[in-house]
Amino acid sequence: MPDTPLLQIRDLHAGYGKKPILRGASYDVLPGECLTLLGANGSGKSTSLNAVCGFVRPSAGSVLFDGTETAGLPPHRIFALGIAQVSQARDLFPDLSVEDNLRLGAMRRGGREMAETLDRIYARFPRLKERRRQPTRTLSGGEQQMVAIGRALMSKPRLLLLDEPSGGLSPQFCEEIAQIIDALKLEGVTMLMVEQNLNLAFRAADRFIVLRDGQVVDGGDVRAMAGDHDAIVRNIYL
Repeated sequence: MPDTPLLQIRDLHAGYGKKPILRGASYDVLPGECLTLLGANGSGKSTSLNAVCGFVRPSAGSVLFDGTETAGLPPHRIFALGIAQVSQARDLFPDLSVEDNLRLGAMRRGGREMAETLDRIYARFPRLKERRRQPTRTLSGGEQQMVAIGRALMSKPRLLLLDEPSGGLSPQFCEEIAQIIDALKLEGVTMLMVEQNLNLAFRAADRFIVLRDGQVVDGGDVRAMAGDHDAIVRNIYL
């Protein structure tokens, strides 16, 4: 795995209105790795993702993506650089068909390239191909999550942000989402993920960091944990 970070977060401060959430967080994401952000509710995990993709404007600090400073850029400019997010809310258009929602992820691409990318998404998500003409609101929660991930992948992102990909899903769909993330890792997709399901978080991640009160307080290589996650759980919740 290359040593030069694709994403560099330095002394990042951000929040909502006058409420600060991130208070000087710093971390890197290397090309081809999956870095998982862990922490209790309100620790700054989702705010960190939102600051990276431009939905929250940092009040201080730096967000460097492949050498380009993105802190303060609007979301569409950051998206054009190759950063796509799958939010907790999924942000789908419920009355549009599955296929129309997917196509929105590749609006910048020509017709032929979009069609080829769509074919690859359907090969990855056969269930979505079967339901491609259905309104997205008629799908189950797990299927809607597949649409949200598929739409993000339609843009061919260089960095994929995943915010609680297993949130609210049945155990069956949690496993399906885990398998999708496993496949993306094998393909070398760089991912920054927030996940409360610790089994999925450690299964997917190469490295992890723990946020508390908007600052990084712990982190390391998942392989070095050797399945012993008790210390990390205590650091998150105690």
